[in-house]
Amino acid sequence: MRQFAHAPTPQTAIDPNAPMRSERDTLATLWPYLWTYKWRVMLALGFMVGAKLANVGVPLLLKNLVDRLAPNAASPQALLVVPAGLLLGYGLLRLSTSLFTELRELVFAKATEGAARSISLKVFGHLHALSLRFHLERQTGGMTRDIERGTRAVHSLISYSLYSIVPTLIEVTLVLTLLATKFDMAFAWITLVALVFYVAFTVTVTQWRTRFRREMNELDSKAHSRAIDSLLNYETVKYFNNEAFEARRYDEALERLRAVGVKTQQTLSLLNAGQQAIIAVGLICMLWRATQGVVEGRMTVGDLVMVNAFMIQLYIPLGFLGVIYREIKQALVDLDKMFTLMEREREIADAPDAKPLLLKGPPAVRFDHVQFAYDPARPILHDVSFEIPAGQTVAVVGPSGSGKSTLARLLYRFYDVQGGRVTVHGHDIKGLAQDSLRRHIGIVPQDTVLFNDTVAYNIAYGRPEATHEQVVQAAQAARIHDFISSTPKGYETMVGERGLKLSGGEKQRVAIARTLLKDPPILVFDEATSALDSANERAIQAELAAVAKGKTVLVIAHRLSTIVHAHEILVMEHGHIIERGTHPHLLAQDGRYAQMWRLQQAGGEQVA
Repeated sequence: MRQFAHAPTPQTAIDPNAPMRSERDTLATLWPYLWTYKWRVMLALGFMVGAKLANVGVPLLLKNLVDRLAPNAASPQALLVVPAGLLLGYGLLRLSTSLFTELRELVFAKATEGAARSISLKVFGHLHALSLRFHLERQTGGMTRDIERGTRAVHSLISYSLYSIVPTLIEVTLVLTLLATKFDMAFAWITLVALVFYVAFTVTVTQWRTRFRREMNELDSKAHSRAIDSLLNYETVKYFNNEAFEARRYDEALERLRAVGVKTQQTLSLLNAGQQAIIAVGLICMLWRATQGVVEGRMTVGDLVMVNAFMIQLYIPLGFLGVIYREIKQALVDLDKMFTLMEREREIADAPDAKPLLLKGPPAVRFDHVQFAYDPARPILHDVSFEIPAGQTVAVVGPSGSGKSTLARLLYRFYDVQGGRVTVHGHDIKGLAQDSLRRHIGIVPQDTVLFNDTVAYNIAYGRPEATHEQVVQAAQAARIHDFISSTPKGYETMVGERGLKLSGGEKQRVAIARTLLKDPPILVFDEATSALDSANERAIQAELAAVAKGKTVLVIAHRLSTIVHAHEILVMEHGHIIERGTHPHLLAQDGRYAQMWRLQQAGGEQVA
């Protein structure tokens, strides 16, 4: 096992047992993204008010139309002319309602999409800024699911609140005012009491149901993570004939998800039934009161029709209030998960006064009494000190677990040392901007992972602005140009997810090519030729030696024949440097290095 593998067991992106932030905090985080489009927000609200005013005017016109059509209401001529005008007005009001609604959505679409884009981009950038430890502990499937739901929640929250809740509140206010002024207060009180009961019941039950939805989300993320993890490791599953085992694990996750899903649906049915019962009681009371008014002569038939139309218009959106409120609560839960992810503190952050690293040539790199542990209970490096002089090569060898690869991760500042310091050109890297530090370092890792894109894209990743000719030159230097040219699509050949369409040696040569293309003053070769055959290794070693001239190079190796020309060789064991010197000097000492050399020369077991 490599050193960085001793991290805690992977967890989901966000701890499901962590306390949720308040909904006010979530909305407060969202608001600045929307307020960027404040003029669109204000214009959309204006259109929304206009739509509701037109909507409330419809029952009023309907009342006048019915009253005008009463047999004793007017002359025969009026019975023909007046209703025609009212019918025209009725149609125009209906059209205005739809027109204002569409204008509201058209105006506000840019704000909604813009806010979702800004939030998604910020989360994406923040995830790349988090430490290596976070990315070793997270599960990609669950985290991407959280981000996907959070982005969708932005649309849902804005849509349901601006397009449903706020318009309904405006309409309720207008209807209550009309009922109280045109008739007696009993109509307003009946409507208000029904609304209070409806809202109280909806909020109470939905609050109770939220925990089931949150649990369902967590189980959904876990099931998704399990499926993604299994599919990404397709070959391993096949190697060990564990298809049935993976199916059982996935089915267990799906069964837990199903159980919570059934419970969620049961509580939803209870919520819907209770809401409809409250609506029905309120509607019966209103129509009974209006019918009494018509019988007693206090109200006209048109008034009865108007009250009925008001109630229908009012209770249709209220009928969806439970769904809307539930979706808003769910959107807040999803948004909270994404904002919590976005606000996760960076373990390795630039100091407020961090300076850019400016180099005119290869710098000296120094590890000065470095102490480090991934886990405090298990120290990795113990008082490690060495220097790579400017333009020279230092190689590190030793058995697995000795801390070799940890040196490269500390130099990249994926982690911060717990004692001592690492300096580049005399500057403590803790005081340097990480971006500028990493721009000056190139690495060829032992475990090469490629993007699911073309060969050209993966090589050019070392310097995205490079020309195609420069990409080809890098490929030639890495001895992979002939292989690429022999494929039907050449440099446009897709490498597959994680580069699985290429052999280990081919992937490693692509990694070498993109590092050569980057051409930084500091190079790290972490067992850079371990996947190559002897002939290709010797050829590429010559290329790497040529490229390394005039650069500061750290080589982590297990084949000792590849580092015999290093200016200094360090032998590490259990986090300590136990020997150091040139190849001839270490052989002459006849210590651990000499023992390793004899084993490899005899074709015995290789170290690391």
